[in-house]
Amino acid sequence: MANIRVRYAPSPTGHLHIGGARTALFDYLYARKHEGQFIIRFEDTDQSRHVESGVDSQLEGLRWLGIDWDESVDIGGPYGPYRQTERLDLYQPFVEQLLREGNAYPCFCTEAELEAERAEQEAAGHMPMYSGKCRHLTAEQAEAYRAEGRKPSIRFRVPANKVIAFEDRIREHVEFESAGIGDFIIVRPDGIPTYNFAVILDDHLMKITLVIRGEEHLTNTPRQIMMYEALGLPTPEFAHLSLILNQDRKKMSKRDESIIQFIEQYKALGYLPEAVMNFIALLGWSPKGEEEIFSKDELIAQFDLDRVSKSPAVFDMDKLNWMNNLYIKKADPERIVTLALPHLQQAGRLPATLSDEQAEWVRALVGLYQDQLRYAAEIVPVSELFFREDVQLDDEAKAMLAEEHAPIVLGSFQKQVEGASDFSVDTIKALVKAVQTETGYKGKPLFMTIRVALTGQMHGPDLNMTIRLLGRDTVLARLKKLL
Repeated sequence: MANIRVRYAPSPTGHLHIGGARTALFDYLYARKHEGQFIIRFEDTDQSRHVESGVDSQLEGLRWLGIDWDESVDIGGPYGPYRQTERLDLYQPFVEQLLREGNAYPCFCTEAELEAERAEQEAAGHMPMYSGKCRHLTAEQAEAYRAEGRKPSIRFRVPANKVIAFEDRIREHVEFESAGIGDFIIVRPDGIPTYNFAVILDDHLMKITLVIRGEEHLTNTPRQIMMYEALGLPTPEFAHLSLILNQDRKKMSKRDESIIQFIEQYKALGYLPEAVMNFIALLGWSPKGEEEIFSKDELIAQFDLDRVSKSPAVFDMDKLNWMNNLYIKKADPERIVTLALPHLQQAGRLPATLSDEQAEWVRALVGLYQDQLRYAAEIVPVSELFFREDVQLDDEAKAMLAEEHAPIVLGSFQKQVEGASDFSVDTIKALVKAVQTETGYKGKPLFMTIRVALTGQMHGPDLNMTIRLLGRDTVLARLKKLL
């Protein structure tokens, strides 16, 4: 197999979107599987959409996921620069070749003229397409337009009655008719190349062998193939990934609030990057067998385009949260504490600087809930009972505490707590045992009564640790108020 070179080429228009992250991940996995190179370059010629921080944001998001690369703006490489706006001089010889060989021509139509043409075509029920008005301009006509001060764009001359066919690595045989493609602009009047032109030159000059990208680029492919052929350049292979749908199986919109869409948000909420990578890898790719949990090395070993589906992938937040919870359960507790603590501080639950005693308390608190956290930020709502002044009781909890045994159990427990010399987990366990001995109540009437009285909850994590973390003073205050 020839040396594999794949690329991820985003526009630096903002943060790393889940769709871009999947494209980058599939490129990365494919390159590493086949011992090839993974390149990141930035298509920044559309300055109207350019966000200066977009480059750093994209790279930081990929780093956080655990993706590395072989060439890009940050580390350089033999085929740079890796920003299109720094490559403009490289494109000019190809423009001149197309013009010289009659495969491109200057177009002097103004935006107003083009808009009027589009409106007329739409009114007549036709698909808007450039009419070819400037296709056969004479040198004298072109010179006259220039004398008026018009700056031309450069259009590619689309061959008539041509079938553009290619074998897509995911979609197999694909065909387009050139009759449905009007002559398109490859260089704007300001001299900046358009996406479709610059992308083929970058891929050629960077020796890209396979272009993995989203389905939305499928209709760009015939334009790009025609330009490769006109320039006499080899055409890379293509693999177009399916759409990502939301849980309602509708096309995902950036305004869709049912899905967290940007990698930066997952990082901020305390998701684990290896879990997010694992989940994204399964958006359209199916491993062999039933296993769904994979390390990065396992993904690299298994990944190939043969198992990437043509059908849309469904983004299921519930599944992602389930998967992230599995990773959190297995994680080093100190790592989860580090992720959870800032959320408690931002919520005003803890000070910015902790004493040794407070730090130990937080470690125990996070450890209490680690197995149930879907992401680290959830520590704030799930641990709310430790930061409330009063216990909040729903009807079910009130009914439990209204039963005959409740004041007996709670009165005995209050007495045991008041007489305790320390408040360790082992001591608390012994106190509850003493209540059982004194009152004769055990099981639900004992344990659930104490839990409801102190937390307002019928169920929860380890009761002894919960009581220890509430602290002796809070426990006594809640019992006295209730009794």
